[in-house]
Amino acid sequence: MNVTRSYGAAIGIGAALIVLLALLSIAYGSTVIPLGDVIAALARAVGLDAAAVSVPVEKIVVDLRLPRAILAICVGAGLGVVGALLQTVTRNDLADPFLFGLSSGAAAGAVSVITVFGDRLGIWTLPLAAFAGGILTAIVVLLLVARIRGQGPERLILAGLAVSFLFTALTNYLVFAGDQRAAHSVLFWTMGGLGLARWSNIGLALLGATVILAFALRYHRWLDAFLAGENTAESLGVPVARFRTFTFLAAAFSTAILVSVAGVIGFVGLMIPHLARRFAGQLHLRLVIACAVFGAVLLLASDLLARTLLPPQELPIGIITSSVGALFVVATLLRNRL
Repeated sequence: MNVTRSYGAAIGIGAALIVLLALLSIAYGSTVIPLGDVIAALARAVGLDAAAVSVPVEKIVVDLRLPRAILAICVGAGLGVVGALLQTVTRNDLADPFLFGLSSGAAAGAVSVITVFGDRLGIWTLPLAAFAGGILTAIVVLLLVARIRGQGPERLILAGLAVSFLFTALTNYLVFAGDQRAAHSVLFWTMGGLGLARWSNIGLALLGATVILAFALRYHRWLDAFLAGENTAESLGVPVARFRTFTFLAAAFSTAILVSVAGVIGFVGLMIPHLARRFAGQLHLRLVIACAVFGAVLLLASDLLARTLLPPQELPIGIITSSVGALFVVATLLRNRL
């Protein structure tokens, strides 16, 4: 009963924080907008009666900052759920999109556009290249695993690490061999940022988050079976090897989409599942929801800090999440030691 209450309280507080942080994220930036004007602009955007606000303020709120807040929610929720699924099917508490090369592959695709090929397909060139890079990474990892006898989680992890290093090396080569004037853009993109948020690409982020969330909720009982071990899962009717592959592909698909619009944002998939398990426990129906909520809170808070710590410059959001993630890991190690 206490666990149920703590879980409900955590989800309730998390949902309230999402609303509050979204409003603050819309209000604060290079131009500070009073919260009253933010709420009025949002109300008018959905057709409600509200106090009039100036046209520039309304455009900033509705066309620029609201899509950014929605993108932060989608990316944070999606990466949090991806991390939980990868940790479960590989039985590795350190598993996240970085470990399997999914993020590095998407980064290589995007950097190739920035430094070498250019925007030949218009505004969709960068997202498409990043998506293609992420999917290519997943295919290479699975082909490597298929060439090895057995398809256990340790082989998937080793293959992912190898491919991650390979695509990271390719990204670094492209940075040095390509247009040096694009180095700043490459640096910012490979550390993550939400500056590309527009209504035109919010659908991509929603798709990425929805796919992985729907997959996790649909198969939450199979994921629970993994907790008892592979042999037990097999005895319960779970096709372990095939389901691990499907989970990896779903994670790759969602990660590639999210990275294509937000860049490489680290530590979310690693940290959020550990935090969520303290309130939701191990079973995945609650865990997945908690990961989505806490991931959204983390990305909203990190984006707000990234835009306000060093004004008028905007820090890459990956600096914030990596700093928080490193402190979280150190604190966890010290607590377990004690």
